[in-house]
Amino acid sequence: MTSKTTASLMAIGVACMIGALTGTALAQSADTPPAQAGAGAAAAVSGDGGQQQQPAAEAAAGQEAGGKQALPNGQDITPDHMENGRWYTAEDIPTFKIAEDGTVDWATFSGYRRYSAECHVCHGPDGEGSSYAPALKNSVLNLGYYDFLEIAASGKQEVNTAANLVMPAFGTNKNVWCYIDDIYAYLLARGVGELPRGRPAKREDKSEEFVAQEDSCMSG
Repeated sequence: MTSKTTASLMAIGVACMIGALTGTALAQSADTPPAQAGAGAAAAVSGDGGQQQQPAAEAAAGQEAGGKQALPNGQDITPDHMENGRWYTAEDIPTFKIAEDGTVDWATFSGYRRYSAECHVCHGPDGEGSSYAPALKNSVLNLGYYDFLEIAASGKQEVNTAANLVMPAFGTNKNVWCYIDDIYAYLLARGVGELPRGRPAKREDKSEEFVAQEDSCMSG
């Protein structure tokens, strides 16, 4: 696990103890089949469940001075530096980098693979949502990265007169948590429209740094 994700988990642990999971929807309804192992990993979702989509004008990242990109929530997603084979912003938030010819950085491609393996069962292919879970490609545009981590790690449950919605916790699932930054970067690329649906046609090779971090997290 990256040092940044480890530090994030320490902050998440405190928030989880006091149940500070508010203002977000959930991945799965009690009327639907239980989530399969790893499904719905990156369920940091918006305030409305199901397939409700945000208006196109709100779903795109804005261009700031100097060519920087910012989400509707103000978070900068401009790639600034690489660590352990992953791109991060100047604020050390995971992000994506796609070349002019469409070549996707390896971590974002990894996020596509992990999302497709672990998350699409609940949230639908390509982050598009399903009949009982929201479109995560839209959710990440308004939800902060650390809120995303908090919900993915701890899960969420909301009971009301309409439904009993449940999002399982995945903080101890290495198939998800060792790649949570990749999943987040992939969903960002989908959400701002930089990455089309389906398997990316071009990708960079996996770096030695990525392999070393991956092995350390999966065997740790």
